Amino acid sequence: MRDHTPARIGTLACAFASALALVARRRRRRGRLPAHAVIISPRQSTVVARDGAVRSVQSAELTMAPADLERLWSAASLENLARTYWRFLSRVTLGLIRVVYGEHERSVVLLTRPFTLLRFDAPEYVLEAERGRVRWRIRDGLLVARGGRGCGFLALDVKRPAPGHSDAAKLQIEVEVANFYPAIAVGFSVPVYEATQSSIHVLVTHAFLRSLAKLDLAESKVGRFASAAPPNQFAAPPERLRSPTSQP
Repeated sequence: MRDHTPARIGTLACAFASALALVARRRRRRGRLPAHAVIISPRQSTVVARDGAVRSVQSAELTMAPADLERLWSAASLENLARTYWRFLSRVTLGLIRVVYGEHERSVVLLTRPFTLLRFDAPEYVLEAERGRVRWRIRDGLLVARGGRGCGFLALDVKRPAPGHSDAAKLQIEVEVANFYPAIAVGFSVPVYEATQSSIHVLVTHAFLRSLAKLDLAESKVGRFASAAPPNQFAAPPERLRSPTSQP
């Protein structure tokens, strides 16, 4: 009997993409936003290595008033940006996907904990004068191939380019998934993964990056960096931080 699962997954992906496009159009109609977001991801933003490891890099450039950038350029805002990513993931899936916080982990679940899609270690931070990065190591989950558990990571990276002569300030934001071994590529094939899970990830990530034009960051659940640095910088010299109890 012919297996129609790939076709069904493809149909689901198309429906999800249509829903994302509708949400994006509605948000653009709400009026002028405080920042302008442009996707600058490379043409081949997702690459699958010969051993099955996936690397996906999605990037955007935010243009805003210099005063807004100065207000947001802080370690606390980086922590809030991390929380904003998880909040967006839940909202865009209408609550079907939730993020469950643990003392030493972060779990992305479908409706409830037994259906854990991805499980991450606690976040790691890199704080520099002109760059900030938060990274979660991928531990396991239904979307991770058995042989790839504990190998990959998800990271958010923000960079502040050198100021130009314009009245506007720019900020580069990158979402990276690296050394990730998808279970669907092992169970079906790489083309099926690229047409479904990979495509959905790119669509969701681009929607998230565009949503940042609202400059509406969610408040961290812990607020670890609420008063750790002056309001207009991350940290100098570079500081690498990891805490099992840090929950953005």
